[in-house]
Amino acid sequence: MRKKAIKVGIIGLGRAGYGMHCKEINARNSKFKIVAGCDILESKRDRFAELNPKAKIYKDLKDLISDPEVELIDIANRTPDHTKTALMALKSGKDVFLEKPICETYAEAKKLRTASKRAKGNLYLRHNRRFEAAFVHLKEIICSGVLGDVYEIKLSRHGYSRRNDWQTIKSCGGGQLGNWGPHLVDHGLQLLESPVKETFSDTKVIAAVGDAEDHLKIILKGKNGRIIDIEISGGVILKSPVYAVYGTKGSLIAGDENTFKLKYLDPKFKLSKRTASKADPGDSFGTPDELKWIEKEIAVSPKQKCSPSSIWDHLFSSIRKGIEFPITLDQGVEVMRVIDEVRNRK
Repeated sequence: MRKKAIKVGIIGLGRAGYGMHCKEINARNSKFKIVAGCDILESKRDRFAELNPKAKIYKDLKDLISDPEVELIDIANRTPDHTKTALMALKSGKDVFLEKPICETYAEAKKLRTASKRAKGNLYLRHNRRFEAAFVHLKEIICSGVLGDVYEIKLSRHGYSRRNDWQTIKSCGGGQLGNWGPHLVDHGLQLLESPVKETFSDTKVIAAVGDAEDHLKIILKGKNGRIIDIEISGGVILKSPVYAVYGTKGSLIAGDENTFKLKYLDPKFKLSKRTASKADPGDSFGTPDELKWIEKEIAVSPKQKCSPSSIWDHLFSSIRKGIEFPITLDQGVEVMRVIDEVRNRK
């Protein structure tokens, strides 16, 4: 039996709500239907109405939240408004889809989790880059064991921009910690495969003209000993690889999100037994070891077809079919714990 489309009301019709959410939803018109939109700016309401002529238009978010036709409240307004909007939406008893960053602080994240547990509807988090093809394929390669025991992973997103919009201003909830931060911290926590034991971080303003950080470094060490090195910057001119994975039997480098370069020991090659020696090595730096390597370059192509917009398909499956949503509230709260720790580090 075909499941009926979920009726969506979008709060915030800017770069996320209009530029991403509308297009992604309309591409899935058998699963979702936009029935309402809300924004405080008339120009954005008008633009939304042109794209969705049958949808109701609201200036006050309270009116959209109370609209009986809306089943799913999609929150895409500015970051500082996320928590209060989500709390209002949860009180309505409806399902809520919350854009990243889900809030500004760890305390707010815990408040959202508590409210969600008491609410009739569910709170879903839009950590959509969990479904990037490169990230999914990377996890598949790590899990295959071909790289051996992975001990360090580097994640980078670099660029150079003298950015000057509200996302460069602290009082507006700006900064890379709230922009790329939730995505790569989420990736890092997933790849860590262990609770965080230690955190190092540093933030700077390099090229952006506001007061919020546009360059950051976060190093997470898991209880399992694995290191995740995250670097996000709007102030780097020559970009580093987006992924670098180091294992005991091989490495992986990705200059972009389309291709992986791998070099690893041939699994069929049997390593000879070697022992360390205290004897005088002469002029050598150890005895040469003949190893058989496999080197290849492969296109990103995970076993499962996916993209960041696939999050909507998971959302539909959860709401209509009762299938567990792959991003848990606890995971989202932990992302905010790390971000909060970095933001408040002196």
